[in-house]
Amino acid sequence: MDNRFSTMTEVRRVLWPGYESPQWADPLRFQQGISGSLELFFWAWVKFQQVIEEVTGHAVPMFQRVDQAGFPLPLDERVLADADTLLVFGLDHDVTGQVAAPEEIEAVRAFLKREGTCLVMGPHHDVGHSPDLDERALEYAHHGDALVPRQQRFGGYTRSLMKGLGIPVENRWGLRPAVVQGTNRSVPLTVMADLDTRGWLTGVQNFNFHMHLPHYAVTPEDSRSARVLAKQPIDQTRPHPFTNAGNTEFNALVWMPPGDGRAGDVLVADSTIFSTLFGADESLVRFWKNLATAH
Repeated sequence: MDNRFSTMTEVRRVLWPGYESPQWADPLRFQQGISGSLELFFWAWVKFQQVIEEVTGHAVPMFQRVDQAGFPLPLDERVLADADTLLVFGLDHDVTGQVAAPEEIEAVRAFLKREGTCLVMGPHHDVGHSPDLDERALEYAHHGDALVPRQQRFGGYTRSLMKGLGIPVENRWGLRPAVVQGTNRSVPLTVMADLDTRGWLTGVQNFNFHMHLPHYAVTPEDSRSARVLAKQPIDQTRPHPFTNAGNTEFNALVWMPPGDGRAGDVLVADSTIFSTLFGADESLVRFWKNLATAH
């Protein structure tokens, strides 16, 4: 039961009656297994695609590295030749054993040598990495999402790509943001404006709320090249190993400016902040527009 996505039937039961309209509940119109719940992600990225097309005049194509029929599409010139901004979201469970091929790493490295390029990496959360079952239970109680099992570890592909490119960031934990009292809106980000010389977060106060977000830990390897631009306060009313160790915020946005042979920018941010599945407001849309115009 661990390390898998929910079925659509489970989504409907846990979030009842939110998905009981025929659009979602009719098995002849919408798949009710895991494949159905995955389709919710694609629905929820449409607004981001529309906003970016309105700002830039260019449609935003969506690719799956391995689609639901099993056909692979590795990162190569077919994807990269006419792109200036590439977003790679890591929603692959670790049990699938996906890693970036050396050819993919080299293709993305060559992409980043071009002026004006930007790579956005988003490995998702890492819940239940500890072999201690009591610790897994503590994590589960902290995030409070019945749809996430006691262990759900994501991002093997994205982590391997980041390692190959020398991006010193790892996705850790699955942390619940603190919210404005009486709402499901995350409290404002702690923004390091002095480090944000490109203006990625100009006019941005908050991202959207999601119950289990990764801490993007900057690892010691060449950590000077990585700038933490935004931190998200954590819900302190629910114990977690990370907060028990004295942490009150997690890293929500990391930026690596051009350098060390890269002409392009690298951002590390979670896929949920490009999705309306967890809400979207003016602040979030402003971040999307900044991404499209900052370079």
